[in-house]
Amino acid sequence: MSTSSEIEYGHSRSRSTAQHERIEISDPSRPERTSQTLARRHIAAASSRQASAAPLVAIVGRPNVGKSTLFNRLTGSRRSIVGDEPGITRDRIYGSLDWAGRHFRLVDTGGIVPDDPELIPTEIYNQARVALDEAAAIIMVVDARTELASPDYDLARLLIRSGKPVLLAVNKVEGDTMAAAAENFRTLGIRSVFPISSEHGLGIGELLDAIAEAIPEPPEEEAEIEEEGSSGDEEAGSAPLHRTHGEFEQHEISVAIIGRPNVGKSTLLNALTGTSRAIVSPIAGTTRDAVDEVVEFEGKQLRFVDTAGIRRKGKTKLMAEKLSVVMARRHLEAGDVALLVIDAIAGVTASDATIGGYAHESGRSVILIVNKWDAVTTGRTDGKPPADRKIYEAQLRRELKYLDYAPVVFLSALEGKGMGRVLHEVLAVAAERRKRVSTGQMNRFLERIDFQRAPVPMSKRIRIFYMTQAAVAPPTFILFTDRDIKLHFAFERFLENQIRAAFGFKGTPIWFKVKARGSGNSE
Repeated sequence: MSTSSEIEYGHSRSRSTAQHERIEISDPSRPERTSQTLARRHIAAASSRQASAAPLVAIVGRPNVGKSTLFNRLTGSRRSIVGDEPGITRDRIYGSLDWAGRHFRLVDTGGIVPDDPELIPTEIYNQARVALDEAAAIIMVVDARTELASPDYDLARLLIRSGKPVLLAVNKVEGDTMAAAAENFRTLGIRSVFPISSEHGLGIGELLDAIAEAIPEPPEEEAEIEEEGSSGDEEAGSAPLHRTHGEFEQHEISVAIIGRPNVGKSTLLNALTGTSRAIVSPIAGTTRDAVDEVVEFEGKQLRFVDTAGIRRKGKTKLMAEKLSVVMARRHLEAGDVALLVIDAIAGVTASDATIGGYAHESGRSVILIVNKWDAVTTGRTDGKPPADRKIYEAQLRRELKYLDYAPVVFLSALEGKGMGRVLHEVLAVAAERRKRVSTGQMNRFLERIDFQRAPVPMSKRIRIFYMTQAAVAPPTFILFTDRDIKLHFAFERFLENQIRAAFGFKGTPIWFKVKARGSGNSE
C-alpha cells in the first residue's frame, strides 16, 4: 500500500507528466453547440496534430498483472493507483517519459477481458480500444506467476491483428527460475518477450530500448519543430517568478471536478471536452484514478480533472477506494478552480457541504454546478411542479453560506446543456483569484469604510492603520493594526463583504493576516 508521501509525490508529478490532445472550442455559448458537435471538433483538431504528436505507447493486459505499477515505474510517478485488488484502473491514464533522446507518451489502461458482458468491464474495454487505436506501439503485460488462460490468447491475437509493434512484458519476474519460466509465454505468438519486475525496476531498460527501436524516428522537420518548441518552453519556464505565491504567468488553468459519488462528474467532464474520456455508469464509485483532459477556450488552456467521488472514511471499504479519495483531495488542492457538482434531485447534502468546505479551506476558487437540472424541471416525471431556479438557489445558499462568493450554474451534463456558461465562469473566477489591488487603492478604500457599523464587541475591535495585498491565488491581505489579536469572525466577514463590493474577487475566498504595529508576528 502506498504511503502518504508516495501519494503526495505522485500527485505533484501528475500535472507535469500528463500529455493529452488539446481540444479547441471557439464559441460554446451558442445553444446549438452540443457535446456531439464538440466531439467532432475534437476529432478534427486531434487529426490535424497527429503527425507532430509524440508517439503513444499503450500498456494493456488482463486485470491485476501490474500494468499500473509498470506505468508508474516508466513515468517516475505515482500517477496510477496501485493495489492488489483487480480492476483498480478503469479509465485511460496518460503520462510521458524520455529515453535515449526520444520523447514518448504512455497510456495506462484498465484490465481487458474481451467479450465481458458486464457494464464496467465492457466500458474499460472500450477505453482500452481507444488507446490501442491511438498507439504507435503496444506493451502487453502478463503475470509470470499465473498460468496462461484463454483471455490471454484472445487479447494477444487482437493485438497482433492490429499490425502495430507489440512487446510482451512478463511481469513479476524475480530470480533465474522465474526468468526461465517467462520463456513459456512465447506461446502467445508475440516475438519480443521481456522478463521484468515493475516493482523492483528489473529489465526496464531493455524494454525501453526495444520501444525506442520499434517506433521509427520522427522526420527531421518534425524533430526541428520539437526542438524549437522545447526551447521556447524553457524560455517561458525560466521567466522570473514574483515574490508572492500564485503570481506568475499562467499557461494552464487546472479545474478539479469534485463532489459525492454518482452526481455526474464524469458525465460533466465528457460534456465539457466533447469526448468519452471518462467511463460513465449508474454505479457509484466508477471513477477511481483522476482523469484529466485539456480544452482550449478563448485562447486559454483549461485542464479539467475528473476526481473520484469523495465520501466519508467509514464508507470506503476497499483500499482502491480509500486511495482514490485521498488522490481526489490532492488534485483538489493542486487546482485553481473547483467545480462542486451537486445532484439537483437529491439537493444539498451534508457530504456536499463537507466537500465544499475542503475547497474553501484550501483556497480554491469555487463554482457550484447544479447537475441534472432537467430532471427536476422539463423532464420531471413524479407529477410535482417544476423546480423554481430562484427558490432552489436560495436554499442552496442557505446550506452553503460559506460559499456565498461562488457563482451557481444550473445545467444538464447528460444533455450537454450549459457547458458554455461553465467555461466562461471558469475563465472569470480564474482571473479574479489572481487580481491584485494596489496599496494606494486599498488605503483609499479604507478611508471610505465606516467600521463603526461592523457588528463586533468593543473588546474585539481593532484599529487598522493600513492594509496591503500580499499575495494572489487566493487574494491575501495583511492588516497592520494597533492590537495583536485574531480578527473577530463578524469583523472579518464585514471587511470581506466590503472588499468584494469594491473590488469583486468573484468565486474566490479571501484570506486575512493581522500584524500589529511594532510586532513581527502575524496571525
